[in-house]
Amino acid sequence: MFVIVDGISADVIEKLDTPNLDAIAKQGGYTRAYVGGVNDGYSETPTISAVGYSSLLTGTWANKHNVWGNGIKDPNYNYWTIFRYAKEHRPEIKTAIFSTWLDNRTKLVGESLPQTDHLALNYHFDGFELDTLNFPHDEDRKYIHKIDEKVVNEAARYIKAESPDLSWVYLEYTDDMGHRYGDSDQFHNAITIMDQQIGRLFKAMEFRQNNYGEDWQIFITTDHGRDKETGKGHGGQSERERLTWIVTNARDVNDYFTEGTPGIVDILPAMLRSLEISPKRDRAFEIDGVSITGRLSVSDLKASVLGKELTLNWKCYDDNEKLKVYLSTQNGFKNGISDFYKLVKKVKASNSSTTINLGEYPSNFYKIVVAGKHNSTNSWIVLE
Repeated sequence: MFVIVDGISADVIEKLDTPNLDAIAKQGGYTRAYVGGVNDGYSETPTISAVGYSSLLTGTWANKHNVWGNGIKDPNYNYWTIFRYAKEHRPEIKTAIFSTWLDNRTKLVGESLPQTDHLALNYHFDGFELDTLNFPHDEDRKYIHKIDEKVVNEAARYIKAESPDLSWVYLEYTDDMGHRYGDSDQFHNAITIMDQQIGRLFKAMEFRQNNYGEDWQIFITTDHGRDKETGKGHGGQSERERLTWIVTNARDVNDYFTEGTPGIVDILPAMLRSLEISPKRDRAFEIDGVSITGRLSVSDLKASVLGKELTLNWKCYDDNEKLKVYLSTQNGFKNGISDFYKLVKKVKASNSSTTINLGEYPSNFYKIVVAGKHNSTNSWIVLE
């Protein structure tokens, strides 16, 4: 299960009493994280709700998934969501979405669309923001709190009764209170309510674990932080707008999770591992995240160019491992076409850096992948 609780920067969650999040983190861990892609770089991504959801769902930044705002105008479904991976690789997996927003399912996941090969979920419970009869829209946005309560109650019920293999729960009320009141008692109270709701979801998971011997992982995060001045806004690239967090009960969190600063894109690779799904190479090379659970070969890839010399730097996790460096000057993938990657170098992981002469591969655009035994990571170079 993954849960997005909207619009809570890490500095706020850390100063409030959140006993249920704390109990989950005791089993796995808590870390500060980030959204927004590479600041001032090719993957800079607005710190906006639907954009963040899409980064989690696909493990990519907006330069790939192409969701730039809450209008969700033209998602690039060539970058698969976790639900598409699940259905393509393991069709027997049961899937569910519990959400205020209808768009989460119909636009971001793209259920039933030809672009997603008519992806079908097993269950959905969403779209209640459109039900003004049962949830009259009031100025204080209390109706969103009522919807979140309904969503959580149904998610807990369905988990206990049906045990979906992959589920997404989305809760909105915290962001509404942030927008309306900023850093305030009202916002903090909404976070207290959220923590209680997380507790109900976790109890449903524990019911399945205790009574059916099932293995459950939960990943809880937020989609963006808030502005430093008032706490009401977001969307930009300030430190606080990019500052998020992740809580999980996964017992195999790795050094990247505990000692580094993961991004929202790093949750998808962990979910793929939990579901025992290994994407084909052309898809794995496009995923911007690296797993926050299990063994890693490489992370934190940085690429820079001076003249004709490409310099790569990375963090390694096994000094004895050899890494392969691949280069592509194509980007057909965004149009559904596999790109040709040339193996340009093999290097010791412990070197933590290498250089490549781009004069041998003339182009204004490069996709770089560094791959090891346990994972790969990628970067782009876009020359003017």
